[in-house]
Amino acid sequence: MRTATIERVTGETNIKVTVTLDGKGTASIDTGIGFFDHMLELLKKHALIDLSVKADGDIHVDYHHTVEDVGLVFGQALDQALGDRKGIVRYGFASIPMDEALCETSLDLGGRPFVVVQPPMKHAFVKDFEVKLLEEFFRAVSVEARANIHLRQIYGDEAHHVCEGFFKSFARALRAAVKIDPAEK
Repeated sequence: MRTATIERVTGETNIKVTVTLDGKGTASIDTGIGFFDHMLELLKKHALIDLSVKADGDIHVDYHHTVEDVGLVFGQALDQALGDRKGIVRYGFASIPMDEALCETSLDLGGRPFVVVQPPMKHAFVKDFEVKLLEEFFRAVSVEARANIHLRQIYGDEAHHVCEGFFKSFARALRAAVKIDPAEK
């Protein structure tokens, strides 16, 4: 099984993440941030990974530390679960429509971190969640998973739909990239 469990404890957060790449899309997610939990639920479902996230953070201050640190820990778990990465497809791409929004992700799990979000996410809110924090999440995932992640919003103006488009397209690209292909050496 390609699986990993990582824990991180800082002055601001206490996070434990378990990732199973060859899963069925099951999850247990509790970050204390409803909208972020919703995005992580979409991630596990569309990537077909099993994902457990338990985060206690200083969300009484704001959501930044928790969102970023979950990204760091998820990225570390993804990196560890991938092992030496031999035989994986490595690349993934997905374009996802979400009502009026269209978002796409291009992903390379080749070991070089970089993230591009185009256009940069606006300082919009979904309820009390600033969607710009999702850039911090993907940046943290990129660094710790050693993944090249390009997220592009083609169009759309409803912040919730754009966020869903990003998470679903990332998940589908991840699903494709982590697959084992016997032809890969």
